[in-house]
Amino acid sequence: MCRWLAYSGSPVNLEELLYKPANSLVIQSKHSRMGVETTNGDGFGVGWYGTSPEPGVFHSTEPAWHDRNLRELAAQASSRRVFAHIRATTGSAVQQTNCHPFRHGRWLWMHNGLITDFPAVKRELAMAVEPGLYPEIEGSTDSEMFFYLALTFGLEQDPRGAVAAAVGLIEDTGRRHGIEHPIQMTVATTDGDTTWAFRYSSERHSRSLFHNTDIATLRAQYPDNPVLQELADNARLVVSEPLGDLRGAWREVPDATCVVVHGGGEDLFPFSPSVS
Repeated sequence: MCRWLAYSGSPVNLEELLYKPANSLVIQSKHSRMGVETTNGDGFGVGWYGTSPEPGVFHSTEPAWHDRNLRELAAQASSRRVFAHIRATTGSAVQQTNCHPFRHGRWLWMHNGLITDFPAVKRELAMAVEPGLYPEIEGSTDSEMFFYLALTFGLEQDPRGAVAAAVGLIEDTGRRHGIEHPIQMTVATTDGDTTWAFRYSSERHSRSLFHNTDIATLRAQYPDNPVLQELADNARLVVSEPLGDLRGAWREVPDATCVVVHGGGEDLFPFSPSVS
C-alpha cells in the first residue's frame, strides 16, 4: 500500500535518510520487502521542519526513484524532524493533493493502509468533520479524511485520544455498512516536537512497523560501523520496514500500539479505538 519513515534527532541531511541506507525509502519505492505491493510508485512526499513555524512539504506524482527534483532537494536540505512517504494508491487518483504527508498548521500526518470500501462510508465520515476544517480537505483519499477526523476529535490537544476516537468512528460507521474490517493503519503524526505513531487494524493483523534501538548501544556493539558513528545519540526512526539488516538495530512495534517519540527516547502505549 505505502511505505513511510519518521525521523527525529539532530539535524540530518535528507539524502542520508532517503537514499543512502541499504533499504532506503527510495529503494523501497521499487523493491519493498514487507509491503502489500513490491512497488510504491504512485507519488511521494517529504515534510520537514526548518526555520518557519510551519513545516515545509514537497509532493510529487513521479515515482520516488525517478524524480530528479527529490534528489536535488535531498542533497541540500537538512532537518531535525522529517516525515517521508511513498505511495501505492488503493483507488484514489494519482495527484499531488493525494500525496502524503498532509499538513495542517504545525501538524503533519501520513498513513499506510486504508479505510475499507471508502466510497460507501465517505459521505458519512465527511459529515463528521468539523465544518470549519472541512474546506481544507484538498484531495480525495481516505488518509486525508482520517487526518481531518482526528483534527475534529482534538488531535492538537490529545493526539492519542483523538486518533482513538477517529478510529472508533470509522469502525462503527463501517460495521453499520456491513464492512467486517473497516480500517487498516499505520499512522504517524507530529507537531514538530513530538511524534506519535500508531499500528492497528480491525482484523488485528496490521501492516508492518518498526522503531530503531538505542544508538549509543548499537555504536558500542558495532564500533567499526561508519553510519552509526555519524548518528547522534538522540536519533530516532519509526519506519514501515527496516532501512538495513544490522542485527539488533530494529524492534517491531507490537500490534495495537502507539509509539510516542520525544527527545531522545520513546514510550509505547496500548492503543484501542474509542466510541463516543
